[in-house]
Amino acid sequence: MTAIQKKPENPIEHLTPEDIEQLGYELDQIRQDVIDSRGASDAHYIRTVIKTQRYLELGSRAVLLFSAFPPAFVAGTAGLSLAKILDNMEIGHNILHGQWDWMRDPKIHSSTWDWDNATPAEQWKHSHNELHHTYTNVIGKDNDLGYGIMRVDEDQPWHPFFLAQPVWCFINAVFFEYGIAAYDLDLGAAIKKKQTKDPEFRRRAKQVLGKIRKQVTKDYVVHPALSIVTGSALTTLAANFTANVVRNLWSNSVILCGHFPEGVETFEKRSIDGETRGEWYVRQMLGSANISGSKAMHIMTGNLSHQIEHHLFPDLPSNRYAEIAPRVKELFDKYDLNYHSAPLPQQVYSAWHKVFRLSLPNNWLDTTDRSNLPEQVKILWAMTTKGPRVRRAAQARLNQQARRKAAAGLLPAA
Repeated sequence: MTAIQKKPENPIEHLTPEDIEQLGYELDQIRQDVIDSRGASDAHYIRTVIKTQRYLELGSRAVLLFSAFPPAFVAGTAGLSLAKILDNMEIGHNILHGQWDWMRDPKIHSSTWDWDNATPAEQWKHSHNELHHTYTNVIGKDNDLGYGIMRVDEDQPWHPFFLAQPVWCFINAVFFEYGIAAYDLDLGAAIKKKQTKDPEFRRRAKQVLGKIRKQVTKDYVVHPALSIVTGSALTTLAANFTANVVRNLWSNSVILCGHFPEGVETFEKRSIDGETRGEWYVRQMLGSANISGSKAMHIMTGNLSHQIEHHLFPDLPSNRYAEIAPRVKELFDKYDLNYHSAPLPQQVYSAWHKVFRLSLPNNWLDTTDRSNLPEQVKILWAMTTKGPRVRRAAQARLNQQARRKAAAGLLPAA
């Protein structure tokens, strides 16, 4: 992957400006059809999901009062994990997108909803709704690309720091809610720019710490304390920790699958100067990937398994994405664009393959085999331990090796 503006074959160069605007018009028609048909069945859907989630959480927490008994621990932990996933994915994420604001229900509204997550809703809506969905996959504008800790494109300069990015990525997955809280706070930039004493930063940091304190108190103090009388305090604490980790790993995997698999496109900053509505739509289409699967799987992903449809229409009710997906796919085919969709295991593998591949210098992995492994390790060692001049020279050597392999038909042409 590299920014499409620098690819030898731009995937949209066959489209004229008129094609792109016509595509945008046809997508607007799909959106309007859904808006015009929203109604009681959609409202019933989200209310049913919320009711189901609440009963599942309450039932699971009741079972965990007796979690000293292994069957209760397993059942309660599994139920609580599912409840937390539903709360974050199909409910919280989508309500905070404003997908259900049209109902005018103050209890199910993006301005009032709070979720079972360490990041405050206000900060998440800014970093996710306003920034990520506006600048989807624009290098240097969309900080969701790697969350500031990963290299996600060949055009990003390689540094020895990135060798550890599979480790950072895994740690971020395990503690995903806290990673997102730090990301929404823009903690890394504040530290780098020495702005941690700025009043606005301190206000937002206080919000985050307050939300974390609330979550920790609920999961690791109140509910374990309620289980003391049955001798289940420690097992309840362990169950809550396990459920949070399961939720974090699942949420991280779904998001990785929607944004990072091989073949998902990125864009240069200059490409969005004067961007039209149609061009914005095309960027969403090529900068997202879907997960194919069952209806249950779609619900558990918050329907982010329809990531393409979600990025095209982030404010439409999530239960309608499956309905419009065939129409969206028809437009991909009509305009000869790649509709990136695959089963969950394949997308997870692809996303993690990219994480590992881009942790290494460009072309290192592609040009390394058993016969030249010792020599390639020496190159990698030099790039890791020496200065920028050595890195540039070694990178040029790797690029030359890649060109030779491509010329021999052993690699795709670069």
